[in-house]
Amino acid sequence: MPVFPSTVNTDCLELLHNTEFKLKELADSLKIEGISDAFFAQTVAPLTVYLNSLEKDDRPLFICFTGGQGSGKTTLSEFVQLALQVGYDRKTVGFSIDDIYKTREERERIAASVHPMCAVRGVPGTHDVGLGLETLESLSQAKEDTLTAIPSFSKPLDQHFPRESWRRYKGRPDFIFFDAWCGGARPLPVENWKGPMNTLEEEEDPDGVWSRWSNSELSSDYQELFDRFDLLLLIKVPSMEHVYESRWLQEQTLEKTLSDPEMLKKIMTKEQVYRFVMYYERLTRYVLEEMPSFADIVLERSEGFEFAFSKYP
Repeated sequence: MPVFPSTVNTDCLELLHNTEFKLKELADSLKIEGISDAFFAQTVAPLTVYLNSLEKDDRPLFICFTGGQGSGKTTLSEFVQLALQVGYDRKTVGFSIDDIYKTREERERIAASVHPMCAVRGVPGTHDVGLGLETLESLSQAKEDTLTAIPSFSKPLDQHFPRESWRRYKGRPDFIFFDAWCGGARPLPVENWKGPMNTLEEEEDPDGVWSRWSNSELSSDYQELFDRFDLLLLIKVPSMEHVYESRWLQEQTLEKTLSDPEMLKKIMTKEQVYRFVMYYERLTRYVLEEMPSFADIVLERSEGFEFAFSKYP
């Protein structure tokens, strides 16, 4: 097993020198304000060097970044992918669990038969896990000229972009990155099931029908997908309250990147964001409390948006 490098490792310093300009360009394009040089030097560089050192066989390495809403999973994935591409000429592709939601019509059918809350995207049971597995399999078995359609979902519109507009990845990548707020999560124990976690559950699911349904869904094909991970990295935020604030910041950042007037109308208010995050709270608390014990790498994120590795291979 390769040793996780220190920030002063020669390979890290060389990688940072070769990629820093491109990384900062990416930060600008993503409208990320106040990102520090320390983030690139102490987080992106050592993680990239480590991933590049992992042994590879005849299939891509499947890497999952997990953590609460707004923790920075997708952003970290994009930076690491860019560093691998520019610094080591590695081929990477990434997609999110948010890109494989079930359609609104599918969720509404489940809502009609199970519980009205099932219509709201987000929790286990609202994703088309089969689509994720199909995408992973196509990328893993791809030949040089194989084109794999990478799913893409519009959060403001709550629907997939037209399939014909999905990006086509050509060939087989060296790395497949997958970011998922519940990636690697295991079903919660059903014994002594806890009552409502917040006002949303108190008002809409006091008997736990919806929360138990979602937990049962997590125990099925989600585990098949999660078992494919070669490495699981958890971004651990300080508290559930930090998740709420981070998700609101994420919504504000999204608003800055949109130009379509119809999509801008879908941007949520702070109150709407907080209520939306309540759907995730039960499992998010589990991720924060239990996942550090079995994640391969834990990256602690402070309230001041500073990062530090607290666990690594």
